[in-house]
Amino acid sequence: MSTYGCVPLVIAVLIAVPAAEGQEADGFRAALFNGENLDGWHVTGCEAAVADRLLVLQSGNGLVRTDHEYGDFVLELDWRAEKDADWDSGIFFRAALPEKGRPWPTRYQVNLLAGQEGNVKGLEGAQSTGLVKPGQWNHFKLKVVGSQAELEINGQPAWKASGVEPASGYLGLQAEVDKGGRFQFKNLVVTELRHRSLFNGRDLSGWSGGGGEASACWKVADGLLECTGEKGPWLRSQREHGDFNLRLQYRLKTGGNSGVFVRVPEDGAHQGREMAGGGPSGVEVQILDDASGRYREIQPYQFAGSIYAIAPAEHHVSRLPGRWNTLEIDCRGTHYRIVHNGVVLVDADAERFPELANRELSGFLGLQNHSEQVWFRDLRVATSDAN
Repeated sequence: MSTYGCVPLVIAVLIAVPAAEGQEADGFRAALFNGENLDGWHVTGCEAAVADRLLVLQSGNGLVRTDHEYGDFVLELDWRAEKDADWDSGIFFRAALPEKGRPWPTRYQVNLLAGQEGNVKGLEGAQSTGLVKPGQWNHFKLKVVGSQAELEINGQPAWKASGVEPASGYLGLQAEVDKGGRFQFKNLVVTELRHRSLFNGRDLSGWSGGGGEASACWKVADGLLECTGEKGPWLRSQREHGDFNLRLQYRLKTGGNSGVFVRVPEDGAHQGREMAGGGPSGVEVQILDDASGRYREIQPYQFAGSIYAIAPAEHHVSRLPGRWNTLEIDCRGTHYRIVHNGVVLVDADAERFPELANRELSGFLGLQNHSEQVWFRDLRVATSDAN
């Protein structure tokens, strides 16, 4: 659903990544590639596809990049070139979107050019030789923390370097197929070092029902957090949050409707001080099946990703019912940034939307029960200097 270019060739089959993978002591760990389709990725200037559970760069010069940006992280992946010689590709990290007219970001790229595999141009000390196995699968493990980066190749230390400048950016795969041939990737996994899991994939630990027993309408099945749609409460985090970066995935049925409550008081008030009886109020970030005929008459601020009744989503990029959507909510004071399926929908502050100045700057996170079935997974939060 990218607004930046061509559509990937994919097999539209969904396999959920078990949320239990996220239970890591040093961050949140999850698969970037599900082996079935390219959900979670944007493809521009090239063709990418899924074949035999591999991510394959098929043709063209372009970029396959993640929905999310990453700051401090560990990236692990396996790669293999299909050419016997003169192969060329690359792995981008802390990357900005390509400038207009360019197929790739300007930095940083872990090279996959034959003879220079693993080297990063423009990063002093980020060079090595002799660790790659030509014609075979090779494993890379890239760790980036602050301005420091280090790479392992096939389990062996390759280099450590400093001087990485951007605090965060996209992960991406460079397609340079016209020159360097087709490339294959598998086992792409990222650990977000600043995030902690909000859901363990087994039970409702860390959550409670807002005004009632959570079990009335919330359950855990197959590693997913499910709102059954039965009558019952919204789901409230046990901790309150001020400034934070929240990331999650959700899945709707046709015509589905839900929401994420942000910085709400204990009673869940999220529609403004007047509607909340004059007391404190947080906000709601809308979750909706935008394309459903049920919503032909809705207001702009009711589409998915909008700050409900305040800041409308500038793009409509909801995936079809039954597919997973990514959602990111970043809050800094009265500044809200909402990213939906890799596209920035809302970049709002109290200067543009004065009502935001009336909303709470700290409170609970919540998931709405809108009397409809909805599923969540991979819920995680960073509460300081988020990615």
